[in-house]
Amino acid sequence: MAWLQDQFEMDNLHWYSRPPILPEFWIPIAASFTIGLAGLWTFWYFFSLWRRKISLSWMKIIAKSKRKHFERNHKIPTSEHVWNTESLIRAKGLKCCVCLEFISPVQPLGQMMTSENMVHRCNVCGVAAHMICSPNSQKDCKCVSMFGSKHVIHQWTVLWTDVVDQSEEDQYCCYCEDLCSESFLGGPPIYCCMWCQRLVHVDCQSAMAAETGDICDLGPFKRLILSPLFVRTISKPGGILSSITQGANELASTVRVHLGSRSRKVKHHKGMSSESAHDDSNDDSSSETTLNSNQKAKESKATGGSAQRSAENEHYSSESDGREFVSEPKRLSSDETAGVKLKYALSELPADARPLLVFINKRSGAQRGDSLKHKLHFLLNPVQVFELSPSQGPETGLILFRKVPHFRILVCGGDGTVGWVLDAIDKQNYESPPHVAILPAGTGNDLSRVLSWGGGLGAVEKQGGLCTVLHDIEYAAVTILDRWKVTVEDKKSKNVLLVKYMNNHLGIGCDAKVALDIHNLREENPEKFYSQFLNKVLYAKEGAKSIIDKTFVDLPWQVRLEVDGTEIDIPEGSEGVLVANIPSYMGGVDLWQNEGEDPENFDPQSIHDKMLEVVSISGTWHLGTLQVGLSRAWRIAQGQSIKMQMFAPFPVQVDGEPWVQQPCTLKISHHGQV
Repeated sequence: MAWLQDQFEMDNLHWYSRPPILPEFWIPIAASFTIGLAGLWTFWYFFSLWRRKISLSWMKIIAKSKRKHFERNHKIPTSEHVWNTESLIRAKGLKCCVCLEFISPVQPLGQMMTSENMVHRCNVCGVAAHMICSPNSQKDCKCVSMFGSKHVIHQWTVLWTDVVDQSEEDQYCCYCEDLCSESFLGGPPIYCCMWCQRLVHVDCQSAMAAETGDICDLGPFKRLILSPLFVRTISKPGGILSSITQGANELASTVRVHLGSRSRKVKHHKGMSSESAHDDSNDDSSSETTLNSNQKAKESKATGGSAQRSAENEHYSSESDGREFVSEPKRLSSDETAGVKLKYALSELPADARPLLVFINKRSGAQRGDSLKHKLHFLLNPVQVFELSPSQGPETGLILFRKVPHFRILVCGGDGTVGWVLDAIDKQNYESPPHVAILPAGTGNDLSRVLSWGGGLGAVEKQGGLCTVLHDIEYAAVTILDRWKVTVEDKKSKNVLLVKYMNNHLGIGCDAKVALDIHNLREENPEKFYSQFLNKVLYAKEGAKSIIDKTFVDLPWQVRLEVDGTEIDIPEGSEGVLVANIPSYMGGVDLWQNEGEDPENFDPQSIHDKMLEVVSISGTWHLGTLQVGLSRAWRIAQGQSIKMQMFAPFPVQVDGEPWVQQPCTLKISHHGQV
């Protein structure tokens, strides 16, 4: 045994005493591997350049063919591009539609942004061009009006970027039925129609046009697309007379604004111009529709809608510079058409048409409104896509579609944007209000979750993108949603201070404080809110700041709650009271939880039972545990009419729109159903 131990130690000594093996064998292998990697990289680099050169040659062939096609065929409508200046970073991956070169950065990161770092992007069709190239662009933009034509003509274009979410079945040539997707070597050049989104080989296009007359049927979404055959331009800028008229209107508007500043109580008359009407108008309900968080010091009457509109044969839209649809929102009297410059009129549409009116809020959630707008302009008629802003509300689009039967609405935004649009619809007094679909582009998207439209744009893209959304709108079932009127009254004078309309929930206390902090942060630094996930992280961060700060411990004694005329005690330890209309809060939290145990025999929650549910929470830590499913909200009451008396200032939020409310009486009553 000792001999074996000595032998083992001798072997160990020999092992450690041996000189390390010189990696002579590995040096050639490592060198060969490095040379191989360098060779592969070099091959891939030159192969990419070769593919790019082939792609560029195909693009030049397409451009040449398209130019000849335009010269031969006078049926093709022409339309100039509407150029907007955008950052070069946002146009990454696009090709210039004039010189056909890729648009790539010309300066290293960190240097100041100059005109060389900017590109032109068409507001209608989404193509890009270098600043020096755009003046030489062809008039091949998407023509929104073909009024007077018998048929819609295909408008073939090059897919400068992936602007549509096409399925695999749509990747085939509509003439020869061969695959149109790019091959390993680049593939043959293809066209894409800006109306029906069908693909065709450039070599097949002439033969197909000869057989079919190049007639377009608008594709699978023809019922949702506002056909350009029924869009008529009713005004055009014109010469010296137009300039004189415009100057006179501007001078008159300036004088009226000056007079309006001296007297706030100016009565509107029938002949008032649109600029004066907007500047002098102090209608409270239209201001509240914009979801402004500032309080109004003046009294306002809470009415359920505006006056009845007069019957008209045509419906109007407007634009400021061709097709940039900008107008001033204002409520209309029964004998007015619009407080904006009239640009388009819609003639009578076919009986089976179900055109889609789209509203986009660029500031919602991850702020992807520009990308959505370009894609929807390509899939639909740009006339039916409106961008919401403080200067343009939903009223402009609703006026355009006011007499169109069976039209539908798509809201691209968060819950606040949906409420904004529903308020505007309510003021139109439709006999049969249009159905509203939601493309969830906000942070929480609670109403969208409840109505099965998804919890965010990421989920929508995973399910097929915008094409799937349009298909779902075509065949979606209709459901009913309760809407509630929130009236804020002065405690002493009983005057109405504020009127809002609630779709989701109302909160007083700690949850409204977090929403207010996030709102202020968004106003100061909107660039931070570019991701739905990061938005939720910021919510959690702001909520964590309030865990130690017990600001609302006195809420049970400073807020008096009445439900259906019966006073209800708020549980001790509550720092927030929530009134819920839907079973989703903070991005999917079910506050009421119908499936849970109910010792007090409350009714199950429903979005159309004309009942509200009242719960309380003990603080921001309670909110956090609710989000991860570790706790439940405290059920307080359920009823049809709710009254809360506030004896101290509290943060208040309605559908995520927060403000600080001074002592008041807050009443919630059923407003209607949509």
